[in-house]
Amino acid sequence: MTAKPDFSKGNGLLPAIVQDAESGEVLMLAFVNEEAWEKTLETGKAHYWSRSRKQLWQKGETSGHVQLVKEIRLDCDLDTLLFKVKQLGGAACHEGYATCFYRRFEGGDLRIVEERVFDPKEVYRK
Repeated sequence: MTAKPDFSKGNGLLPAIVQDAESGEVLMLAFVNEEAWEKTLETGKAHYWSRSRKQLWQKGETSGHVQLVKEIRLDCDLDTLLFKVKQLGGAACHEGYATCFYRRFEGGDLRIVEERVFDPKEVYRK
């Protein structure tokens, strides 16, 4: 069966859940357009579409924290992706955490429940 994501949905941008291939931990949620999809297939490295910058980007192109795609799954409607990746460099989050989900909602507040893996000021020179 030949299938590919249905980019006619979601104005050409589909959500991609990104999961650590070994631990199963959810690392991040990003968006993929057809160009990012093709680049990911071509290189084996995760590529996404930045909605804020309105451009294609390879995860880790600045930080070195590249995601090697080990498996891709598509949902039943072909409009949501699951990338199972090997995260190089130890962090998926640009804030310096291993996962973008480093905060937990508790009693009306957000609490940081993870340790930083790197200092973003050092990595991104902001």
